[in-house]
Amino acid sequence: MKLSAANIAVVAASLLALNLLCKPVAAERVDLHLVLAVDISGSIDAEEARLQRDGYVQALMHPAVLAAVHSGPLKRIAVTYIEWAGAPYQEVLADWAVIHDAESAKRFADEIARQPIDTAQWTSISAAIETGMALINQSPHRSRRRVIDISGDGANNNGPTINAVRDYAVSAGMVINGLPIINGRQSRYGMPQMPNLDRYYRECVIGGPGAFLIIANGFKDFARAIRRKMILEIAGRFPELKRRSPFKLADYHKPKGDCLDGEHWLQQHFDDY
Repeated sequence: MKLSAANIAVVAASLLALNLLCKPVAAERVDLHLVLAVDISGSIDAEEARLQRDGYVQALMHPAVLAAVHSGPLKRIAVTYIEWAGAPYQEVLADWAVIHDAESAKRFADEIARQPIDTAQWTSISAAIETGMALINQSPHRSRRRVIDISGDGANNNGPTINAVRDYAVSAGMVINGLPIINGRQSRYGMPQMPNLDRYYRECVIGGPGAFLIIANGFKDFARAIRRKMILEIAGRFPELKRRSPFKLADYHKPKGDCLDGEHWLQQHFDDY
């Protein structure tokens, strides 16, 4: 069968489009790999999950966050967004994207915003860190700084031991920052929040050079806290520490607490969970 010139042109265009679709994402050099890892475990209800999600969406499009992106030598960062609960539930809602201007930031924020809200059981910060490491190692982009940003309202009670995973991630060149949400209320299952969650995050979760945490005083304070946190970690600056500051730097010279606190707490209150 003979093909007309028009048909040949259509076939050629289709083959070119298919070839472009099959090509891997072009690798880019960026200032930072940033994994946004967000807790949606059973202690968080749908309204609180929405407040968290909205906080990230607003922060990503905030002019101060974009200014932090532009403060780097390459003026671009690679970001991915995951939501997590127990070890089996680690969902990538927005895969790696390079943010370099307001349009790319809005595109990434819109991708997060359009996903359905979900919650799941158990809390595996350790699995979230492992997922963050895997995503960074599989990224098509290249950077000198690699940060996993963990936010949540509880301690690890499922999956691998948290401090072992944290220490392995740090040895692999990752920095883990934290945003504990202190609300002091019971979960929808009637389980109280573990006390001293900020201490737990400081001693058992965050790690790496310059690692820090910022405390959110409840979910309504989350948008402010995550915006401030993203500005600091994107710009690569340490928080200024003042008396009663919500910022805490990791201290690797002090003895660690019992990093099985979450597992013990769950066992203690298991009948109410």
